[in-house]
Amino acid sequence: MNIISRKSAPHKTLGRIVIAIGLSCAAIATATYAQDAAPAPAQSNSLNIPENITIFSHNDPNVRKAAVVINGEIITGTDVDQRVALIIAANDNKVTPEEMQRLRLQVLRNLMDETLQIQAAKAKDSEVTDEEVDQTYARVASQNFNQDVAAMNGYLVKIGSSSASLKRQIRGELSWQRVLRREVQPYVNVSDEEVNELLQRLQAAKGTEEYRIGEIFLSSTPETEAAVFENGKRIVEQLRQGGSFVAYARQFSEASTAAVGGDLGWIRLAQLPSELAAAARELGTGQLVGPVQIRGGFSIIYLIDKRQVLTADPRDAILSLKQVSINFPAGINQADAQKKANDFAAAMQTARGCGNVDAVAAGIGATVVGNDGVKARDLPGPLQEAMLQLSLGETSPPFGSIEEGVRVLMLCGRDDPKADAGPSFDELMAQLEDDRVNKRAQMLLRDLRRDAIIDYN
Repeated sequence: MNIISRKSAPHKTLGRIVIAIGLSCAAIATATYAQDAAPAPAQSNSLNIPENITIFSHNDPNVRKAAVVINGEIITGTDVDQRVALIIAANDNKVTPEEMQRLRLQVLRNLMDETLQIQAAKAKDSEVTDEEVDQTYARVASQNFNQDVAAMNGYLVKIGSSSASLKRQIRGELSWQRVLRREVQPYVNVSDEEVNELLQRLQAAKGTEEYRIGEIFLSSTPETEAAVFENGKRIVEQLRQGGSFVAYARQFSEASTAAVGGDLGWIRLAQLPSELAAAARELGTGQLVGPVQIRGGFSIIYLIDKRQVLTADPRDAILSLKQVSINFPAGINQADAQKKANDFAAAMQTARGCGNVDAVAAGIGATVVGNDGVKARDLPGPLQEAMLQLSLGETSPPFGSIEEGVRVLMLCGRDDPKADAGPSFDELMAQLEDDRVNKRAQMLLRDLRRDAIIDYN
């Protein structure tokens, strides 16, 4: 793969509306994983369930269809199937047969929540119209898939879903946003004093480390913690096999951050529960740990990035690079490839700057590709550090493979980043308000679940 080649721009997203599709979410590669820790034994059994029990009947998922009537509205097996198809497409069909039943149960729970959210909007005279749903559906098709409505309809049918399934998800999202705007947001207040105090703390913390962390939270009780722990281990294994952390967080996390793919934003470790802070402190960028037991359940955390507060990050430097590469003849052996690579590296040492590199490359049959806008943090991890240590006209160590050839990067220019001034007053105010709205939204949804009348078929 050509490192200098231009990357396509990521698709825009429309909140949580396309979370089940997830085609705009890049898969997060998990580099290394901390070992799992077994859950602590339950300290009490408030239900007084005996240790040795006999199950007198079993639910056979192959016989019992996932159909639910929630406050008089039906969720059918077809509804579940079509939503599952969206998730499978989002994960490039990487859902194993062993995961399928667990996925179906989670989708059913999501559909039940979605139904409660739509019903709540209707009860508050804030019902979303068909026209609003259709307009949003058209924007999703255009902005996320570069398709018109007809093509989008065809795509959904092709993967085993339907436009009705996605429109139902859109209706649920719009309905819940409307309920929150009416029932929650007017009663959330953040004072100027709170914001100013936070700004002062940020200035005092200048230069300290800050972490951007993704989380997947799975709630548990003493009776369910063993099962939830095993469920968390299965999620970690799926992530290890290349699953998207963002997609899994949106689908399975029970924290308010599920709506944004589990992203906690930039935080200090002191803001985390002590168990998670200790685990995160040992992680490098791109590493994952969990499930870690905390109060109320288990968390899987992923270190997206880290930086120093209000301090310029060298990885944000914009580099001007020239990539020089040679290919190996088909069938070349390792010894000959190594010799050719050594000769190539020696020749590049004679280039002495970007002004002469094209002539040197032409003399050894190498190709040159240039790019003047490469952010250092976008380079592969090992190359980031190497390139940031170079002076103008110096080259990176050779890298590549027998199949893809060998190449070097020459540094032709570097624009260093300016120190981060930090968030503004208004940005911090909005952040605090959003956090409080999310917490109250979670409480409101719990109340809706508790009061629902549910019949299983």
